[in-house]
Amino acid sequence: MSNTPIMAKATAVWLCDNTTITFKQIADFCGLHELEVQGIADGDVATGVKGFDPIANKQLTQDEISKAEANPMHKLKLLYNPASAGEEKRRGPRYTPLSKRQDRPASIYWLVKFHPELSDGQISKLVGTTKPTIQAIRDRTHWNINNIDPIDPVALGLCKQSELDTAVQKANAKKAKEGTVMSDDERRKLVSTEQSLGMEPEPKMPAAMAGLETFSLSDPREDDEDDKADDRDVSDADSFFNLPDDDDDQKDD
Repeated sequence: MSNTPIMAKATAVWLCDNTTITFKQIADFCGLHELEVQGIADGDVATGVKGFDPIANKQLTQDEISKAEANPMHKLKLLYNPASAGEEKRRGPRYTPLSKRQDRPASIYWLVKFHPELSDGQISKLVGTTKPTIQAIRDRTHWNINNIDPIDPVALGLCKQSELDTAVQKANAKKAKEGTVMSDDERRKLVSTEQSLGMEPEPKMPAAMAGLETFSLSDPREDDEDDKADDRDVSDADSFFNLPDDDDDQKDD
């Protein structure tokens, strides 16, 4: 029997909208991170997801919900539902809904930027993408790189905060084991989800084109020759107007 309800995120949406249960109680019951549940309540996560009534679908009773509302320490108990059996045993690549597939490049960009310790394989499992796509975004050679802004995959609903935390911890542990611990400067560059969402967008020019903003079609050597020619013209004009005074003196004599 599964310990989480079917359609866990939709169930969390319903509990946030229709009960006064704490975020932690909902997170423990639905198998989500507490911050993810808070994002659902704030409207930042699971936008457009319709609530799934756990009472009507025989996953909770009203008495169980009333107990949880009266006691914040009470843990919700899932009723046995044959449809939820084996949910945690699913394997294979993560399925991403069609409506969210266009958001994957933005989430990949965010992971590459703010969690450089993650490997391509970890990023691929988190957001359900391919390694060539990740490499193209790393190299800024993606066909739509100029229109991609980094967005937290948790905020987009592509992965759970607990899954992201676990992947980061594994990556840091692997680096520490290999002796390549993150430096203090690299740690300072890491920011929280709220800070990353409030940052200004980065310049869109690919790295391969860096420096072209100062490109000029004129040759600097030609400019130097023009300056020398101007100097010669000025000197010739000066010599023309400053004639010697010998002829005037002879005429006067």
